[in-house]
Amino acid sequence: MANQQIPATEDANVSRRELRLLKWLTALLVPGTIILIYELVRQEALEHLLPALPAQYGNLIVWGLVLLITYLFSTFVFRVVDRLQDQALARGRDVATMRAVLEERARLSRELHDGFAQLVAFLLVRIDTVTDLVSASRTVEALAELERMRSSTDDLYQDVREAITELRTELAERGLPATLREYTDEYEERHGITVSLHGEDATNALSSVAAYQLLRIVQEGLANVRKHASAHHAWIEFDARPDQQLHMVIGDDGLGFDPSATDRKPRKFGLVSMRERAEGLGGQLAIESQRGRGTRILVELPIEGAADASSRIPLAAAAR
Repeated sequence: MANQQIPATEDANVSRRELRLLKWLTALLVPGTIILIYELVRQEALEHLLPALPAQYGNLIVWGLVLLITYLFSTFVFRVVDRLQDQALARGRDVATMRAVLEERARLSRELHDGFAQLVAFLLVRIDTVTDLVSASRTVEALAELERMRSSTDDLYQDVREAITELRTELAERGLPATLREYTDEYEERHGITVSLHGEDATNALSSVAAYQLLRIVQEGLANVRKHASAHHAWIEFDARPDQQLHMVIGDDGLGFDPSATDRKPRKFGLVSMRERAEGLGGQLAIESQRGRGTRILVELPIEGAADASSRIPLAAAAR
């Protein structure tokens, strides 16, 4: 990181020097040079070399020379300004990337605490319970407790596998449509839940930053299907609307639930993280669900705003 900061500081110093140079050139050198050239051409060249040349033609020649010099100087100025703008954009992307890396680390830390850490703590408590039951020769109850622990351990194992898959995502190289197809295929094989994917090519207009955040929403949504829905089938649909809005639906045919319950335990369903990601792209996330009729997660975000999301969140490869 320190090695990256040194070139950035040097670039900033060069940019300031170039701006000061442009300021002095514009304020003093250019006007003075134009006046000097005008007088030299008019008095020395035209009056001595071409004394018979009418005054209006002489002024026209001088005007042409001044115009040429002005054009050359303007070309030089615009080239410098373009370079400075490119440097400013590059620095802005670097700052946005670093800010987003920190945000993503905080998000990951929160997810680890709310998921893995709490489950491990639960297992530790249940181990003490089993120990007490065995000491009291209550074998049947101890076996039942072990079965509950086995189920919880299996959930933990699945969560760890999902987390590893998410961390190994090569979104920047493959693009979001191909990544989604690969992820849903693996999801079907791993969990036995069929997933239909429709309209994924509509995400090609998104920046890598927005694509990464959308992928994480999909992964979190499908994780909820696996953990809570008891579903046999899920689907993901994308639709790019004429108003430059991208709509995404993650649905399932599972048990459904009372959405008001998520207001009391939002982190249990990962909704805080998903909503933060959608809002970070300038969009919004809503949930529709009824008991016995499945669940739908609705995401809507502006395509243009998501394409410019690098000013707010991270490059996909750097986010983890």
